[in-house]
Amino acid sequence: MHCPFCRHSDSRVIDSRTSDDGLSIRRRRQCPECGGRFTTVETASLNVVKRSGVMEPFSREKVISGVRKACQGRPVTDSDLAVLAQTVEETLRQTGASQLDANEIGLAILGPLRELDEVAYLRFASVYQAFDSLEDFESAIEALRADHPRRVVSDLDR
Repeated sequence: MHCPFCRHSDSRVIDSRTSDDGLSIRRRRQCPECGGRFTTVETASLNVVKRSGVMEPFSREKVISGVRKACQGRPVTDSDLAVLAQTVEETLRQTGASQLDANEIGLAILGPLRELDEVAYLRFASVYQAFDSLEDFESAIEALRADHPRRVVSDLDR
């Protein structure tokens, strides 16, 4: 790590702390040449291998922009989308892999999106899983219904 003040090629770590989200390490450093102190933030790289074979860094913003289209007109806020993207990233990092196929990201999005908004989930799944027919939608809806017990209407609800 080069010193940002004198460009010396070495520095000494004075303090290390894990960030609040646990995804990065903040290090306080000191240059042995000029004595200047500076902070660095280190994160483990997470790369996405696209269908074309091109590799690029994982981006929460791309997750948000992809899911935002499915959430148009739904009661989903920007902060909801940010939490979803963070959840997806944490899930992917827990795999321990440094390279992931783009398909794995889509699969990691489905669960949290289903919890957030079922209609947005169906929209995203219909594109992501390439629904071809009404039967595809019907089977996805039946799977959603199977997870929700039917509400029994009692005399108190009437």
